[in-house]
Amino acid sequence: MTDTPADKVKLKVRPEDVESPDAIIKAVYDIISGPAGERNWPRLRTLYIEGARLIPTGKRMHDDGGFQVLSVDEWIADASGFLNENDFWEKEIMRHSDQFGNMIQAFSTYEARDREDGQPIARGINSIQLLYKDKRWWIVTVMWANEKDDNPIPREFLPYLW
Repeated sequence: MTDTPADKVKLKVRPEDVESPDAIIKAVYDIISGPAGERNWPRLRTLYIEGARLIPTGKRMHDDGGFQVLSVDEWIADASGFLNENDFWEKEIMRHSDQFGNMIQAFSTYEARDREDGQPIARGINSIQLLYKDKRWWIVTVMWANEKDDNPIPREFLPYLW
């Protein structure tokens, strides 16, 4: 068995975070959301399989970095400054998933807010690849894009009409 980031630093996995696709996706949104300040990065690391990648594909809330391929720790280093200084809540508003055997591809449409009860300040889609291995779910890849005027979210990935 390949070591996972959780194994390397002896992190305790919360079984309720990895028991189902719904649980692991909910855990990601819960961890990155909150008032300005440090997030629970050890908990986040337990969700990702060794070698997992996070791939922003365009302008983000804090960066015009474009396409990047980041490890979990690289993404944490990249996002920490913004999250430490800014209130940020991201919420899934719809999901479309396809499963074949032990793998799932989920398109998770999200809204971001700067107040928990505030109006959306951004929307986009997280493309999340999950793997069921060793009696739990793992995140293998998250690739995402924020919605833009020239790249609106397609109707089939929205729960309602704007």
